[in-house]
Amino acid sequence: MTEVLVKLGYLAGATRFRRISEKLYIDGDAIYKNAGIDFKASWFPVFYVLAKANSALTVMEIVCQIDFSRITVKNVVRELEKSGLIIVNPNPTDKRSKKIALSAKGAALLKELKPLWLSFAKVLQNVFESGHPDIINILNRIDYEINYNPINLRIQDRNLALVTILDYKPSLKKYFHELAGNWLLEELDGKLEEEDKFTLCNPDRAYLELGGFVFFAMYKNEVVGCVALKRLDEDSLEFAKLFINPDFRNKGIATKLIERCISRSKENMANQLWLQTTLHMPEAHKLYYKLGFDDQSAPPQMDVLKRTEKIMCLEL
Repeated sequence: MTEVLVKLGYLAGATRFRRISEKLYIDGDAIYKNAGIDFKASWFPVFYVLAKANSALTVMEIVCQIDFSRITVKNVVRELEKSGLIIVNPNPTDKRSKKIALSAKGAALLKELKPLWLSFAKVLQNVFESGHPDIINILNRIDYEINYNPINLRIQDRNLALVTILDYKPSLKKYFHELAGNWLLEELDGKLEEEDKFTLCNPDRAYLELGGFVFFAMYKNEVVGCVALKRLDEDSLEFAKLFINPDFRNKGIATKLIERCISRSKENMANQLWLQTTLHMPEAHKLYYKLGFDDQSAPPQMDVLKRTEKIMCLEL
């Protein structure tokens, strides 16, 4: 890596992504060549979509699945057709488009490619996870942020408020009770369980000292949310006491807090992330399902609260 790119920091973000992408494509081409397979790394997304399809697809149908530009997909289709790996026929329902499918040669090549892709995936996993164990979700979040609020619009909005997720520190301790405590008192008609009474006042002792974590969400320099990550055993964690100030909801703050729990769990090589909830929080359940959690029975190492009506788990 050049000293110039290092000094540029975030300003060189797009340049470094492109540089990494180019290297991966070059190495991918070398892998196919060494295996004696006439295939290009740049063909993979289009070829894979066609291989998984139950019927022929149009260029726009391929574009919708891989989110590449139309011209990029058309160029790859031309190269694949020239190599004899696909068949391009007129679309009987729309003369403006074509129907694309794997040829017999392409289907035969697929059998050779599959085991190579498995080996390639394992190597890529090792490379990517050297950057961070949760790199795929990190890339998903970057992709989402760019699509949800493009860079060109962000730079025009000088008042754009960013959500920052912070680890526990003594100066933030009081906010744990102010946020989660007041909400729980209201939810439970002032009748806290013994576990609540201790954890709300002593998040450091209840979570940090037992190998867990506590995170806070900052929005415009104001603490607006919190969550605890409780250690259940060597291989599993549970997130609890997730709360967002009602005045700051629908800003993706809960998602960011849960994503931090997921990332921290993976950093600590946990296999499972658990949660307990009640049945009167359907919107929260939708978010949990979206993030990959499934309904499960309580594991033996979990202290199930009296109010718990639903238990969920994310396999990491």
